[in-house]
Amino acid sequence: MKLYFAPGVCSLSPHIALREAGLPFDLVKVDLRAKKLSDGSDFYALNPKGYVPALQLDDGTMLTEGAAMVQYIADQAPASKLAPAAGTMDRYRLMEMLTYISSELHKSFSPLFKPNCPDEWKAVVREQIATRLKPLNEQLAKQSFLMGETFTVADGYLFTILGWAGLVNVDLSAFPHLQAFTQRVAQRPHVHAAMVAEGLIKA
Repeated sequence: MKLYFAPGVCSLSPHIALREAGLPFDLVKVDLRAKKLSDGSDFYALNPKGYVPALQLDDGTMLTEGAAMVQYIADQAPASKLAPAAGTMDRYRLMEMLTYISSELHKSFSPLFKPNCPDEWKAVVREQIATRLKPLNEQLAKQSFLMGETFTVADGYLFTILGWAGLVNVDLSAFPHLQAFTQRVAQRPHVHAAMVAEGLIKA
């Protein structure tokens, strides 16, 4: 498989999942501004959406959208327990969590990265993000990970999103359990390896 990625963006989530699952893959860096690969080829030709992540499967099929992608990855390595079995209520709970992170958190951060977004609107966005983080903080007061005591692909996704907080002045000081969660996930060897591979931290 090939994971098309850009350092530190949402493609870090499936990158973590691939390493946690122990699956073989190649990393292909994408210049998101130019929409080009390192060899100069057009990324739009591979993914008409023009953004990462994109996962090219061994048969050439291209899978996009992170929430779907991480579930596919988890299902290729069920022994990793990155996702509950398909059809179970626990699996629907995981899908519920991935949807929440994607729609209520991930997209909420987007305006904060836009230089033309008014400061007044950014203040509204930060308040909204805090509201969305509150139930997750409360959940993590009772358990180590989002689904309980087992790390799943939802944790890798949330970790990725929380990593943006310092870049766009989202204050996490009111959420000690989320802060502890971030530190806990960062210490996982496969998470550390993914961040090193993307150049986000040193080995």
